[in-house]
Amino acid sequence: MRKLKITELNRLSADEYKASAKTPIVVVLDHIRSLNNIGSVFRTADAFRMEAVYLCGITATPPHAEIHKTALGAEDTVEWHYFKQTLSAVTGLKQNGYVVCAVEQVEGSISLERFVPEKGKKYAVVIGHEVKGVQQEVVDLCDMCIEIPQSGTKHSLNVSVAAGIVLWAFFEKTTLEVDTVIRAESIP
Repeated sequence: MRKLKITELNRLSADEYKASAKTPIVVVLDHIRSLNNIGSVFRTADAFRMEAVYLCGITATPPHAEIHKTALGAEDTVEWHYFKQTLSAVTGLKQNGYVVCAVEQVEGSISLERFVPEKGKKYAVVIGHEVKGVQQEVVDLCDMCIEIPQSGTKHSLNVSVAAGIVLWAFFEKTTLEVDTVIRAESIP
């Protein structure tokens, strides 16, 4: 096997990315304190063509050198919005027809591997603070909570790792619908 060169990967330009069809998912960051985690989420959102990233509360916003360090420019391609209160972001998403899912360990949570997104629905995924998780008042407003199954001694994952796992799962489970649109765009 030979590693591919960057020029062989056929990546979209920033303008092509912005004009392309997106996976109908908004990522909501609820008081994320680590700039590296924020940058990593931007990079993951770019990789899976998420619709947008909502930055809430103490979550820093671009432009910022520490965000850029892990985002590697994805903060310039992925649409983002800042909200002082996460509740405002979630309320607006719900009013616009999004199913809002917190990634949190709660009574009655749905294990990620059993979650199946409904075709034709738009989703928002709320990722919480590195220590405190998603605020209870935000959990209360969500339509459901999704939990990543774990079998080790720890009860949590790093924010950017958790976001990557969940966003990949959503992307993979919705990819047939979105992939059809993406393939249609790439036909000359």
